Amino acid sequence: MFGVSSSASQIEGATADGGKTPTLMDILIQGDRPKDYVTNENYYLYKQDIERIAAMGARYYSFSIAWTRILPFALPGTPVNQLGIDHYNDVINFILEKGMIPAVTLLHFDTPLQFYGANLSSAAEPPLIGYVNGAYQNETFVDAFVNYARIVMTHYGDRVPVWFTFNEPLLYSLNGISIDHVIKAHAQVYHFYKDDLRGTGQISIKFNDNFGVPKNPSNGADVYAANWFNSFQLATFCNPIFLGQDYPDSFKRTISDYVPLSAEDLKYIGGTADLLGIDPYTATVITPPVANDIGSIAQCAANSSDVNFPYCVNQTTVNQFGWNIGYRSQSYVYITPTYLREYMGYLYNTFRTPVVITEFGFPVFAEAEKDLSDQLFDTPRSIYYLSYMSEVLKAIWEDGVDVRGAFAWSFADNWEFGDYDAHFGIQTVNRTTQQRRYKKSFFDLVDFMKARGVS
Repeated sequence: MFGVSSSASQIEGATADGGKTPTLMDILIQGDRPKDYVTNENYYLYKQDIERIAAMGARYYSFSIAWTRILPFALPGTPVNQLGIDHYNDVINFILEKGMIPAVTLLHFDTPLQFYGANLSSAAEPPLIGYVNGAYQNETFVDAFVNYARIVMTHYGDRVPVWFTFNEPLLYSLNGISIDHVIKAHAQVYHFYKDDLRGTGQISIKFNDNFGVPKNPSNGADVYAANWFNSFQLATFCNPIFLGQDYPDSFKRTISDYVPLSAEDLKYIGGTADLLGIDPYTATVITPPVANDIGSIAQCAANSSDVNFPYCVNQTTVNQFGWNIGYRSQSYVYITPTYLREYMGYLYNTFRTPVVITEFGFPVFAEAEKDLSDQLFDTPRSIYYLSYMSEVLKAIWEDGVDVRGAFAWSFADNWEFGDYDAHFGIQTVNRTTQQRRYKKSFFDLVDFMKARGVS
């Protein structure tokens, strides 16, 4: 599956049009950051965008549906917005008309505000686990999410063959109850689609994890720390969902309010994903909080006020020789292709499920400050994509890893949760005229794929 990705809150705009109600994304921006929700006006320009994506030669288009565009009041028993249903019907039908295949994510961070209650400031509550309080811990969340998924899948399941329930849920999990709700909601949606709807497509869930690699691979403490880091971020979800196994010790020893999973839970949850979706933008160098001291990890896990909590490792971008692990982007992304190949093997051999790279991309340093001609000639992004895909091919053909697809993030520069300075797109977007232009990286990526028989 070769394609491009996007998410509703980052490209659609029309945040209060067409019957849509507010979400977490509409109140997330705090302080002096610009409250600019123009995004790419994709709600109005979706046909233009789809035609441009089809012209790229991409076979798949991965996008998310805005929950509050379908259910403005979010909860079961509340009215379904026909305008929202019709909009995504048009989007999906036009994707198919242009010869592409839709892949749909049900929730990409834009939680309806109803789950925060009357006090919306609770959305800014510092999470125990992730970076943002996504309200997954709300007692009504599971039933409401499953109800929303049932409505969407019933309307579009005949035309959408690939589904993702959640995008990077760890990053928006407040606490252990949030994790429990995400896993159980995902499992219920899977069983509804497969058992009740008799869907023949594939269901997955998208995970974050900038692959943790030991600073010194010959140092046992560094290896232990890297395994701890990766298991906390991945096995917390992947053990129950893919293997039918309990949470890892890294999670249970760190998060005091985690909800234990019974044997019956694990039987119901196990095997509820056809693919393992991962967003491997970059790698992270890992050591224990105190060098060569495994015990410092356990001490951190028992102390939620520790500066390294909850991951309880030291994260850096410098290897044992004092070099950065790769060429740096504007933000957290370093070009780390060698580690990507290693990561694909780790995922496939650990969780024994075909892997899909559901997002990967590179924001060129200070691209927003460059002249248009320099934005279009984005050689660092080309290097990123081509080097990563070369390593994926090695993982497939030399290591025997079952990699089913790759989705470039993103098909165009978009709203990166507060501003437009971090450009991840393989197209530019003029914020005044909304004109799109292809970048060099688009041509290079498509040519790479076509030359290797991907269509």
